[in-house]
Amino acid sequence: MEDQQAPKITKRPDWLKVRVPSSKNYHDIRGMLKDLNLVTVCQEALCPNIDECWGGGTATFMLMGDTCTRACRFCAVKTGNPKGELDLEEPRKVGHAISQMKLDYVVLTSVDRDDLDDLGSGHFAETIATIKKHNPKMIVECLTPDFGSEKEFIKKVIEAGPEVFAHNIETVERLTPTVRDRRSQYRPSLETLRLAKEIKPSQYTKTSIMLGLGEKDGEIIQSLHDLREVGCDVVTFGQYLAPTARHKKFLPIVEYVKPEKFEMFKEEAEKLGFMYVASGPLVRSSYKAGEYFMKGVIEKDRRTDKILKTYPIQ
Repeated sequence: MEDQQAPKITKRPDWLKVRVPSSKNYHDIRGMLKDLNLVTVCQEALCPNIDECWGGGTATFMLMGDTCTRACRFCAVKTGNPKGELDLEEPRKVGHAISQMKLDYVVLTSVDRDDLDDLGSGHFAETIATIKKHNPKMIVECLTPDFGSEKEFIKKVIEAGPEVFAHNIETVERLTPTVRDRRSQYRPSLETLRLAKEIKPSQYTKTSIMLGLGEKDGEIIQSLHDLREVGCDVVTFGQYLAPTARHKKFLPIVEYVKPEKFEMFKEEAEKLGFMYVASGPLVRSSYKAGEYFMKGVIEKDRRTDKILKTYPIQ
């Protein structure tokens, strides 16, 4: 593998073009979420797969409001200080929405809440527990902030019983300071994933990496090695797409990465022993194909009463 100079960006290639959501199911769900004053990352992050996922039994809910205390340059979510404001009814509302959407795999994520004493870990745990109380068979993936890499906070979430614990490193170590908020750094993110495995070795862990920000092939491979060293089981790769004109100015797309390159990184990750790899221009951290795979693995675990010890690190 040789690092190549990124081509000059012109227009979005055909493989990144998707249809505008139009299904009845999409519009019905959007109306219900608006009535409940709930936020999904599917909407806030302008996800290109929203129609496909909502129609296929998966959805990603964003907890604790729509205002993040951090300001990562790639993100469309607004930033500010919520000053401790929190909807205590949100766990119940999320449970109701899930029952109406007929989901079997739900992803819970959130804005960063550095204004809260426990950084929002307790709210995560309560929401997971509420979902499990009403539907013990529901598969729950939590895509969390780093929680300051505090073991106590990470443990609180894991003890609530999610099947998958996810936290995104987003990009390679060199680019992290220019892509993420200064409080969201590469090594602490790895530590959060490591602690999740330390707390519960049978816990499935997952992360995501964006491509097209100027990363080099060797840096991606190094990140994969770093992730395997902390026992990460699942990794996804997707194309960075600046969500607004403002984002294009402050964090421009350096390259539209070709599908063949995504396939190459998928093969490299599989060689390193990742349990599952989803890699493609339109893949996102919460992606239906990956969720189908995890659903199959988890349901098999339940049928055979097997517990994952630690996915072998190579």
